[in-house]
Amino acid sequence: MFSLSPMKIFVIVAVVALLLGPDKLPEVAHKLGTTWQSLRRFQQRVETEVRGALPDLPSTGDIARMARSPIHVLNKLADRAENSESQEGSTNQQAPSPTSTLITPLVNPPVAPPPAPTGNISADPSLN
Repeated sequence: MFSLSPMKIFVIVAVVALLLGPDKLPEVAHKLGTTWQSLRRFQQRVETEVRGALPDLPSTGDIARMARSPIHVLNKLADRAENSESQEGSTNQQAPSPTSTLITPLVNPPVAPPPAPTGNISADPSLN
């Protein structure tokens, strides 16, 4: 797999510095810094809008931890389930489901269609 050791990064930076030279290097560094800053602003705007629409969403750090180690998240859910089962047995109170605290539906479930009208509607005998 592709990995960047500190030595490889140093060689890449040295080659780029030699190729660009002292005239272009400050200009390229400034453009990279400006681009990085605009990307961070964009990320913050998107996160603010998403947090406004979905206030119960876990923090970005929590989501990153979940993505890095899903087994840890599953272990936490299993521990919560065991704890809620032991609490139910001792107090006979129903604890909230561990998945209900993490997963909330993004859309409402479909609504059942209204019942057919029941009035003085006579069926046409010729249709039988």
